Amino acid sequence: MWKQKAAAVLVCGLLLGLGRPILAGETAPRFEQPDFDLPCKAAILISQDTGEILYEKNADQQLPIASITKVMTLLLTFEAIDQGKVSTGDLVPVSEHAYSMGGSQIWLEPGEQMTLDEMIRAICVASANDAAVAVAEFIGGSEPAFAAQMNQKAAELGMTNTTFKNACGLDEEGHLSTARDVAAMSRAILNEHPDITQYTTIWMDTLRGGETQLVNTNKLLQRYNGVTGLKTGTTGGAGVCITASAERDGLRLIAVVLGAASSAERFDAATALLDYGFSTFEMAACPTPENAPQSLPVTGGVAEQTALSWPQLPGVLVKRGEGGGLSARFELPESLSAPVQKGQEVGWLILDGAGGELGRWPITAADEVGGRTFGYILELLVRNLIVL
Repeated sequence: MWKQKAAAVLVCGLLLGLGRPILAGETAPRFEQPDFDLPCKAAILISQDTGEILYEKNADQQLPIASITKVMTLLLTFEAIDQGKVSTGDLVPVSEHAYSMGGSQIWLEPGEQMTLDEMIRAICVASANDAAVAVAEFIGGSEPAFAAQMNQKAAELGMTNTTFKNACGLDEEGHLSTARDVAAMSRAILNEHPDITQYTTIWMDTLRGGETQLVNTNKLLQRYNGVTGLKTGTTGGAGVCITASAERDGLRLIAVVLGAASSAERFDAATALLDYGFSTFEMAACPTPENAPQSLPVTGGVAEQTALSWPQLPGVLVKRGEGGGLSARFELPESLSAPVQKGQEVGWLILDGAGGELGRWPITAADEVGGRTFGYILELLVRNLIVL
């Protein structure tokens, strides 16, 4: 019974969008694990909207993640933009340290400047290590200071098995994450900063007045319907990796593949995960309960009733074809006793599916109703006598 209660509470949290997918040791996912394997060391498939896990393989194994690291770099960049600390038109200077980065790059020169918008495009499209480090220094002051911010944000997101050592993902001892943690930060940037897809869906672009050509490293943009991003990664230590996001018919998925042996296997594995998700699941609109009262009587109060504040139900992830089987009901008392506080929980709105209860949300009092004190009764008596 305790497992069922734990699952119900967890699912409720997921449906409410409280911020992260299921972590190891909490409880099992709602949906049965499909019976197929993938050619990679670790993988996971989650719903972008609810965070629920639809497939996992070695999802908590710590591994290098190569340039998928840049998802966190971009997340902190977009946070700084939203907070007004920087703007996309700001000029980002290039240091000797940023210039020294190997791997994927746009061949920045020390002392060169590009706008933050151009740097973001270089990171998202060409996976440029030099641009990522330049942005990290611009926002954090130095790459080590920025890496500390990355680790702080990872902790906030519940990424318990992740340690960042740099801003670009080049192999470095101790720079590790997991498929589950990558899914968490991918979900965070997509949900909190949806404008990121304006960059991650660019197939080809140019910089320096057309002199520098950019071609997206995510070949799924040309191969898979509905892809919205997100980031590829390849190093000798990490192998070939991807965190891929896609949307079809209102269903948004995130597929993470770590440690594939080749680029072809990486994209094949991500495609298999997304195909499974889109063919098996759908997002269904939540129904409203019938005869839902808009107020409740209050006994012993200065008012006879209080209005109710009903929660707005989000969409719910279900197996394909099961959306029509959803129903909503409520649990409310016949009346409330004063005093009643505004925002006080007075009942529950409950969502049921084919397998039973999926989640519940509090119904609250919309008004404050004080109790009848001796002074209030005396004042009421005096008013009535005056009227008489």
